[in-house]
Amino acid sequence: MASRKESSGAAGSGFGASKGKGKAAATGDSAVKQVQIDGLVVLKIIKHYQEEGQGNEVVQGVLLGLVVDDRLEITNCFPFPQHTEDDADFDEVQYQMEMMRSLRHVNIDHLHVGWYQSTYYGSFVTRALLDSQFSYQHAIEESVVLIYDPIKTAQGSLSLKAYRLTPKLMEVCKEKDFSPEALKKANIAYENMFEEVPIVIKNSYLINVMLWELEKKSAVADRHELLSLASSNHLGKSLQLLMDRVDEMSQDIVKYNTYLRNVSKQQQQKHQYQQRRQQENMQRQSRGEAPLPEEDINKLFKPPQPPPRMESLLIAGQINTYCQNIKEFNAQNLGKLFMAQALQDYNN
Repeated sequence: MASRKESSGAAGSGFGASKGKGKAAATGDSAVKQVQIDGLVVLKIIKHYQEEGQGNEVVQGVLLGLVVDDRLEITNCFPFPQHTEDDADFDEVQYQMEMMRSLRHVNIDHLHVGWYQSTYYGSFVTRALLDSQFSYQHAIEESVVLIYDPIKTAQGSLSLKAYRLTPKLMEVCKEKDFSPEALKKANIAYENMFEEVPIVIKNSYLINVMLWELEKKSAVADRHELLSLASSNHLGKSLQLLMDRVDEMSQDIVKYNTYLRNVSKQQQQKHQYQQRRQQENMQRQSRGEAPLPEEDINKLFKPPQPPPRMESLLIAGQINTYCQNIKEFNAQNLGKLFMAQALQDYNN
């Protein structure tokens, strides 16, 4: 799925790049400070996951809209179709182009402004997402990725967030140099890899009136389950995923420490070689012989390759996301426990 996402992101972005950048240039400001989403787009994303998402299966789609000043307005979307490896004749790029061409014929916003993806317990900070968002954002500067969390949404609160790559990370991705020195020079840490853009969901006045009428007619739902003190399996699953990422981080730390030991060992070998070479030249000079020719020490001692640090940053970012989710979940549970304790003390 990662490969499909990367190829479709780059190709789809290229189709709408000229129009998207032209709009940004006309406004004089390419920065996106707010994302405005139509309520129908949110319902389409939720419906897409309900129809095709199963468990940790990730669903993806294209976001369409336009840029107004520093606000990105998302007015429509369509999903990437699910297909197997046997569907060799299916061309995803052609499918996207035909979809946007059809929308343009019926006078619907057809400019490519990003993509959306569902997530499983907040597991979305991956290299595949980084590469795909870079492809989009490199072609269309205002592109965003919407992350929809169906599990958190099922608990009663809509979880939909918009992310963009920071300018520092965009520069590093353009250079394709993810060495420790390059990341340190660019001052890249897991906190400043992605930037979250505020989201505003907008409905038309007619839809707001209809929702108000439905709210008046609907019966009061039974909300007693919200006061249940029992913890769901959400906390346990989140902690398990967190422990898995911590294990991966510890393995990366071991690799990096091994690299540092190899560098230190090689420096000692270089120093010993230079001392032996100096002693041999002194002995040859005492015998009246010519000194040995100088050699390129870097050719004799090939420096060890440093491990890539981008994966470690992504793992750290994913750990931070898990911690935030656990913090929010525990805040709700602790609030109910303190409330129950206060009621019990009052009754006693």
